[in-house]
Amino acid sequence: MSSVHPSTSPIPSAADPSSAASGERHQVTILLYSDDFTTRDAVRAAVGRRPARDVEVVAWKECATPEAVVTEVEQGGFDLLILDGEASPMGGLGLTRQLKNEIFDCPPILVLTGRPQDGWLAAWSQAEAAVPHPIDPITLATAVADLARTTR
Repeated sequence: MSSVHPSTSPIPSAADPSSAASGERHQVTILLYSDDFTTRDAVRAAVGRRPARDVEVVAWKECATPEAVVTEVEQGGFDLLILDGEASPMGGLGLTRQLKNEIFDCPPILVLTGRPQDGWLAAWSQAEAAVPHPIDPITLATAVADLARTTR
């Protein structure tokens, strides 16, 4: 099960990057995985349409199953993936490791961990970034903006 949502959240910019001064803009399409729709809603609200002055989220693709994530990532078109480490039946940490090992040129991945002490699991999974639950909007928006700036 997956759905597409245009980015319409009213949350303002959370980061003030140096690339904003140079005028460089980053438009990103994000795939978001969680089996819990309230987590997906919370992530979209926290990130918003503009997580930073120079970063704009142009589209979201939501997936509720790991199979849908693999299918979507294989088809391509995403600049960034956000995977919920607490999802069931397969958590985002294991799914991250699978994607990084099986998908050529896998986009950067941000994982949502169960707690701050789970950072080592995020490193094991090969994720580029991790943000713990409960979701802090400023931390999440900043992490998304930082990863968006590294996309091709």
